Amino acid sequence: MNRKLFVSGMLVLLLVLSTGCGQKPQISPSNGVTQDETGANGDHNSSNGGQANDADQPKDNTAKEGNADQPDTENKDAVKDQNTAKIETYFTDDQMLELQKVEQEITYKSEDDKYLAALKALQSTSDQKLFPLWGKAIFNSAKIQSGEVTVDLSLPDEARLGAGGETLALDAVKQTLFQFSEVQSIRLLVDGQEIDTLMGHVELEQPLTRN
Repeated sequence: MNRKLFVSGMLVLLLVLSTGCGQKPQISPSNGVTQDETGANGDHNSSNGGQANDADQPKDNTAKEGNADQPDTENKDAVKDQNTAKIETYFTDDQMLELQKVEQEITYKSEDDKYLAALKALQSTSDQKLFPLWGKAIFNSAKIQSGEVTVDLSLPDEARLGAGGETLALDAVKQTLFQFSEVQSIRLLVDGQEIDTLMGHVELEQPLTRN
């Protein structure tokens, strides 16, 4: 009886031992983190690694900085091509009794532009006490050839003056253009046509010459 109990106990012990040996122990990672945690951390590190790589890559600010710092070459070229000159321009008082000289600065590119700019300077003044005789006229062009400046202009009805104003207006043009030593004569055209009188009061002898 005791022998049977002993044999039975040994069989039970062997069965327990064999069952324990059949289960393989899990090997923990060297860093002591479980496999699930390693996977989770691996994903997290992968995500962070992507962000780190993006952060490590230099940002391409060339386009932005280029746009911000790029000089306005067109404007600079335009300014570079401009010439400036101080000239004498002529206006009259509100009674239209005599001409008053005013120094102004003009800008221009070519010689033809210089004469046109000088004529357009006759159209306005910052002095409220002076009257621009050519304020309502339209200067279309002014070109020089062989010392003669041909001026083409338009005269709306509101630009026409009385006899006294017409005389002063002609004197203003002559004194403004004849200050340039290369100008020897002036020919006036209205809408491209040569005229005998500018505003109907003063007869013109074309071309106008230096006195």
